[in-house]
Amino acid sequence: MGYRLLADAAMLLHFGFLCYVALGGFLVWRWPRAFWPHLAVCAYALGIIDFEWQCPLTGIEHWARERAGLEGLPAEGFIDHYLTGVVYPERYLAEVQFAVGVVVALSWLVALYLLLRWRRAAGERAGQAGSR
Repeated sequence: MGYRLLADAAMLLHFGFLCYVALGGFLVWRWPRAFWPHLAVCAYALGIIDFEWQCPLTGIEHWARERAGLEGLPAEGFIDHYLTGVVYPERYLAEVQFAVGVVVALSWLVALYLLLRWRRAAGERAGQAGSR
C-alpha cells in the first residue's frame, strides 16, 4: 500500500510540475519574484525535452509502481504514458510543446510589461512626494 501511495504521489507531483511549467509564469503577474523559480523549472523542463535529462520523479514513480506490484512506467516516461496519445494525439507532440512555450513566453512578456508599469508608477509617486 505504501509503494502505491508513493507512486501516486510522484504522479501527482509530476502533473503539478507540468502545470507549473505551463502556467507558473502567470504567478509572476502577482508576485514578480516568482520569475526566478519559474525560470529554473522551465530551464530544467527544457533540458528534459532537448537533452533527454532524466526526471527524478519518473524514476521514483517507476520504482514505486514496480514495488507495489504494478507495471512500471514505459521507457518513454511520464508524458508519453499519461499525456501523449491520451490528452492529445501523438502526432501533435511538437505542436503542444510549442504551444506551452508560447504560453510561457506570453506570460513572461505580460509580467515584464506589468513590472515596468509598476516601476514607472512608483517612480511617479516618488517624484510627486519629493516635489511637495
